Amino acid sequence: MFKTIREDIQSVMERDPAARSKLEVGLLYPGFHAVLMHRLSHALWVRGWKLSARFFSTIARFFTGIEIHPGAVIGRRFVIDHGAGLVIGETSEIGNDVTLYHAVTLGGITPAVDSSSQVNQKRHPTLEDGVIVGSGAQILGSITVGAGARVGANAVALHDIPPGVSVVGIPARVVVPRSATKSSRFAAYGAPDYDAPDPMARAVDGLLEQVATMSARIEDLERQLKNKPAPIPPGHITSEDFNDDKTDDSVKGEKP
Repeated sequence: MFKTIREDIQSVMERDPAARSKLEVGLLYPGFHAVLMHRLSHALWVRGWKLSARFFSTIARFFTGIEIHPGAVIGRRFVIDHGAGLVIGETSEIGNDVTLYHAVTLGGITPAVDSSSQVNQKRHPTLEDGVIVGSGAQILGSITVGAGARVGANAVALHDIPPGVSVVGIPARVVVPRSATKSSRFAAYGAPDYDAPDPMARAVDGLLEQVATMSARIEDLERQLKNKPAPIPPGHITSEDFNDDKTDDSVKGEKP
């Protein structure tokens, strides 16, 4: 337990440049306080002391503004930065080296009309090792966020997120593929560390290119039709059909 707490403090020092000392983190960081109280309440929860566990988690929420259900499973070196308004649901599972920012929700979206059937059922997300979730992001349902993935601020994730990618938007879309996020460098708020293309902008650009290509082809076809002589309709008689020689040959039954 004490080793885990020391790792939590050291992780805050490594990921938050505003942290001046371990003593400051231990005394004044509400995110660390919430994690510390959760480790205590979770230990009570798994031993069957449910009411006591909920009591300590409620105390933590009152003093920190961070709500972590004591049933949530959280790995080592977990960091909550700022933390106000953060919610982690009962069946959430969080791996090692995960970072969450304020107003993040790890919630469930199953219907509440039959809550008794959902007891002990997996309803909340799983975050694998090294995930970073930016402020205001909502990760909802029994989905998995792959190892090393980054969820940008205010994104809404409703489906599984592959390992190592960065996602943004509503709904969350991949903006940085796995090959571009191999760096182990920490990315605050889950934001890409360089200008990432907007997936909607890319889609619109692709449509505009197709429209321009089709317009050019249509103009070319119009020019070809304009320069091409009009076809003679079937059965149309021209002045050449009344040539004297052709008429005489036709009367005689000879071929012209």
